[in-house]
Amino acid sequence: MKNPFGDMSNILKQAKAMQDQMAKIQEQAATKIATGTAGGGSVTVTANGAMQIMSVVIDPEVGKSGDVEILQDLVLAASNDALRKAKDLMEQDMKALTGGMKMPGLF
Repeated sequence: MKNPFGDMSNILKQAKAMQDQMAKIQEQAATKIATGTAGGGSVTVTANGAMQIMSVVIDPEVGKSGDVEILQDLVLAASNDALRKAKDLMEQDMKALTGGMKMPGLF
């Protein structure tokens, strides 16, 4: 009869290895960059894989119109675009870790 605790030990080792890999991926996330744009490139937002906005660049011509609401909408759209792209980058890395299997709580 096979020892059930031997299997459990192997499962725990695999879980620990996966946890270590996830930590490494999350650590590397800050080095991955995604750029979002809006308004034909008049607003550009850069985010990292840790879902942090790193920079916002606004073409000075956009501000000349004086329409603050349009500028706000462009910044919002570019930010969402950058964060979506950053999330996609992280999902690709996680798929490599999980073999494509969807895991609850991971992106």
